[in-house]
Amino acid sequence: MEKHSVSKLIGSPPGYVGYEEGGQLTERVKRQPYSIVLLDEIEKAHPDVYNILLQVFEDGQLTDGLGNTVDFKNTIIIMTSNLGARHLEKRQGIGFTAPSDSIPAKVEDMVMGEVKRAFNPEFLNRLDEIILFTSLNEEDMLKIIHLLVDQINLNLVDKQIKIHLTDSAARYVLEKNGDRAYGARPLRRALQKYIEDPLSDAIIQGTLPRPAELEIYLGDTGIFCRQIFKETDEVPVAAGNVMEESPAIPLYSFT
Repeated sequence: MEKHSVSKLIGSPPGYVGYEEGGQLTERVKRQPYSIVLLDEIEKAHPDVYNILLQVFEDGQLTDGLGNTVDFKNTIIIMTSNLGARHLEKRQGIGFTAPSDSIPAKVEDMVMGEVKRAFNPEFLNRLDEIILFTSLNEEDMLKIIHLLVDQINLNLVDKQIKIHLTDSAARYVLEKNGDRAYGARPLRRALQKYIEDPLSDAIIQGTLPRPAELEIYLGDTGIFCRQIFKETDEVPVAAGNVMEESPAIPLYSFT
């Protein structure tokens, strides 16, 4: 973040261009004092940002560019950082025997060493708590996939379609996620490529039944979906015939 970006947070002083608009941070907190403020990758901020945050941490208030005092006493400020992430990613490969869901003391010391080199003591001493998170494991990533599927289903409500991913389909998306060092962000792109975009094409082509709940599963040659029939659903069956399984609808081909 550049030095002049600080004015975006608290607003420009009177006489400068755009001073009437106020700051993005101060104006929002002024309108919604009961807020959670998330500052992502705080280590990339300009040192002047740390200085204005010191005022918030110490006094619970911040003076904007117009000289007005904004109350932060009812806000929760969360800051994220990638400092020391490489130590957390390598913790299982450098001789530690602790469980995968815990952080060895030596690794924690190395991470905190980087944090202390990046931030001044007066800044760190005003934080209520510093929490280290382990890297996402396979179980975490699968849970995130299903949360993202819930978001897709919200977008499909007006299409009268609801989807369910089988475990094999979810694991295929996870496998295509690439390097897990990038966390969960690539999962959204993988879901869009292998599930969401093919579904959109099928809706446009009119190959999906509606209204319907669809099971998306992994086949030998690609990703398919089929309609899920509940016990209460009325399924047309010819007289004397046994109801067959819902036909497979191809979504994504491996070839």
